Amino acid sequence: MTITIDSLMSLEAYTRQRKEAKPRVIAHRRLRSVRLGEHLNLQFEDEQTVRYQIQEMLRIEKIFEEEGIRSEIEAYAPLVPNGSNWKATMLIEYPDPHERKRELARLIGVEDRMFVEVEGHPRVYAIADEDLDRENDEKTSAVHFVRFEFPKAARDALLAGAGAKLGCDHTHYPAHVQIAPETLASLAGDLRP
Repeated sequence: MTITIDSLMSLEAYTRQRKEAKPRVIAHRRLRSVRLGEHLNLQFEDEQTVRYQIQEMLRIEKIFEEEGIRSEIEAYAPLVPNGSNWKATMLIEYPDPHERKRELARLIGVEDRMFVEVEGHPRVYAIADEDLDRENDEKTSAVHFVRFEFPKAARDALLAGAGAKLGCDHTHYPAHVQIAPETLASLAGDLRP
C-alpha cells in the first residue's frame, strides 16, 4: 500500500485513535531497530513507521491543507522500502554533549561504512543520505538515512530464512551484530514485491 492523501486519517480521526495506536507503533519500531554497539541505532523504516511519522508531523504542525499534506508525504515517502531494499534512519547516540562532539568528528564517513551481510553472500554497503549531505569537514551528523540495496540472490536468501549481520567497518567504530530472528522476519517482509 502506498501513502496517499486519501489513505491518511484526518487530524481529528488520528487524534482520537492515537493514544490507543501509539504502544503498537512503538513495539513495531522496537522490533525493527538494531543496536550496533553502544552508540549506533538503526531504525528500519516501513510503510507503517513512515505513515505514523507523517501523521505525527501533520498533528504537531496542525497541517490540514492538501498542499501541506502532500509536502509531508513527499518528504517521508522515500523512506518506505520498495521491495529490493531496506531503508533505515541511523542514529549516532552519545548522551554527553562533549563526547558527542568529539565522536561525531571522529566518525566522519561512518554512514558509508555500514553494511548488511546475508549468510553466504557478499556485504551490501549502505547508500547514505541521498537527500542531502549530512556531514562536513569537521563532523558527521547524528542522524543519517541509509538504504541497503540487495541483489536478487541475497533477497531470495533472506526470504528463504537466511541469517544476516548488520555491521560497520569504519576505523573508529568496527562492530557487527547478528540481526535477531524476529527482527529479520519483519525486515524480510520489506523484500516482498
